[in-house]
Amino acid sequence: MPFARLASATTPTARIGLGLAAVGRPGYINLGREEDLPADRSVDALRERTHELLDAAYAQGVRYFDVARSYGRSEEFLADWLRDRPGVDDVVVGSKWGYTYTADWRTDAEAHEVKDHGLATYERQRAETAELLGDRLDLYQIHSVTPDSPALTDKELHAALAEAAAGGLSIGFSTSGPAQADAIRAALAVTVDGEPLFRTVQSTYNVLETSAGPALAEAHDAGLTVIVKEGMANGRLAEPHAPEALRAVADETGLGCDAVALVLRQPWAGVVLSGAATANQLASNLHAAVVDLGDDQLHRLAALTETPRAYWERRGQLPWH
Repeated sequence: MPFARLASATTPTARIGLGLAAVGRPGYINLGREEDLPADRSVDALRERTHELLDAAYAQGVRYFDVARSYGRSEEFLADWLRDRPGVDDVVVGSKWGYTYTADWRTDAEAHEVKDHGLATYERQRAETAELLGDRLDLYQIHSVTPDSPALTDKELHAALAEAAAGGLSIGFSTSGPAQADAIRAALAVTVDGEPLFRTVQSTYNVLETSAGPALAEAHDAGLTVIVKEGMANGRLAEPHAPEALRAVADETGLGCDAVALVLRQPWAGVVLSGAATANQLASNLHAAVVDLGDDQLHRLAALTETPRAYWERRGQLPWH
């Protein structure tokens, strides 16, 4: 698996990846976006910002980069960066299919993305991804699987994904919604010719939303690489929005709320994504690699956990900025 490259890396930041959801398109739901991005959100301006972040991440030891078909031009921006740096041959690249970007580079679009987990969408988006990333793509994930997703039962789709896996591509899935644990366990049961189909799982997990934890531990025990997304809860765990308990623990450690919130301490977490939109945010996120919390601090953070339904209802109310 390509993630074996990360396991052999010597830098502590190798377990932190950079996701480009926040900079691959002009609109997203992260809090504080007005301050994080320039007023000019043209394609060229966000391409430049993305390349600055990729340069900074790579220089500081980050070796996993995460994009998706629905993250605006994130695949294109990453492909440009890789093409201009032919010596960068030690990174792992993951993308996702299943959502189509529909905002046409607008922040006020009625619909920013449309979900479809059918075989036809996979074949179309796989070709689109291949045109941009070619053989630099290591991991292709089904985007936001839920328990009712047809991707869990579509045998034709499974056969197509297994064929891609036989060609050397790692196949994974991401999850979202209040029933993430059910989706993870259902995906673990998917096999083709008696062999598990999926090699990675990417799920939302943070101090507010911990419900997927036991299922992610099961996935890890089954041999999957676990990727944690939305560790900052779309900005709810970053200054100035962080809860008082998190701010207090951060003050005690001398680090930022973001570094404390990112969950590198979970033994099943293979890669934890930073969704930084600025180089300063990224540098602060990377301090997560040195955070060491005591039992009392962990107990105070655990008290912040919300019910899955409440968390996902709040997330669904976040406006696109």
